[in-house]
Amino acid sequence: MGDRANFVVVRESGEYELYLSRFGAVGLDLDLLAGPAETISMVRQLKADDWWLDDVHCQGAALIDLGRKVLMLFAWEGPSTEMRHRAATLELLQEAWKGWEVRWMYDGPAELRTYLGLDPEHVRDRDSGLAVGPLLEPDDEELAHPEPMVAVVTVGTEHCYVLANINDHPVREGAALLDRLADAPEHGVCQAPADAGIHVDPLRRRVGWWVLGASAEAYEMPQRWPGWTVEFWQDHWEKHVRSAPGRFSPPPVDRARALADVRTSGERHREERTRP
Repeated sequence: MGDRANFVVVRESGEYELYLSRFGAVGLDLDLLAGPAETISMVRQLKADDWWLDDVHCQGAALIDLGRKVLMLFAWEGPSTEMRHRAATLELLQEAWKGWEVRWMYDGPAELRTYLGLDPEHVRDRDSGLAVGPLLEPDDEELAHPEPMVAVVTVGTEHCYVLANINDHPVREGAALLDRLADAPEHGVCQAPADAGIHVDPLRRRVGWWVLGASAEAYEMPQRWPGWTVEFWQDHWEKHVRSAPGRFSPPPVDRARALADVRTSGERHREERTRP
């Protein structure tokens, strides 16, 4: 199947070069820690390709704008998508790309095309239907993983549920999500370092949601909740903690340790990639 990624280099003239990597999505964030010169050299060793990966098949992407000094990226997995390492990875990327603006693409490849002034619909897959993650029991083994792939759902002040974050973000279900949760196993409190989440306030008809990866149509979610106020918190999971006190309580992030972890992972990844 591969781990497909698109890479784009925008020249100073404004023209762009599009590249496809069939196995470049995993480790993409670690590759970028090498900084502009080495990253551009790596990208230009790929084969130039006019294949734009769509919302379903694009598992990571990066855009390097040489004129504006903008780096844009997203990935489905890696330290940049882990609560424990997210902030540290972005901090180290900003350090490696000093003088550049580093942006995360929450809308995946569509956001990349929008930046280039191209039609984002070219990479939309609006016919595939909704793929929801299953509800997890409180003793599910996934929750014991150091970096569980889960989405935490809190409703009002009393309810907490956890879903496997392996398909669409639960916010894409709209208000039908509440019907699905009617007989769902209660967790009381989620203490896992989730990588996505949503808080629903039925009384005020307000929704707040966040994600550490990307979610197709991320900026269109209000359309899926007609009559509700929908706020996109991007990667600010702390807002979820404050909105659902006592229901979502992930472990604190140790910044120093996270920075050391990401640096070590980056060094190992680079050694593996350059190994003959």
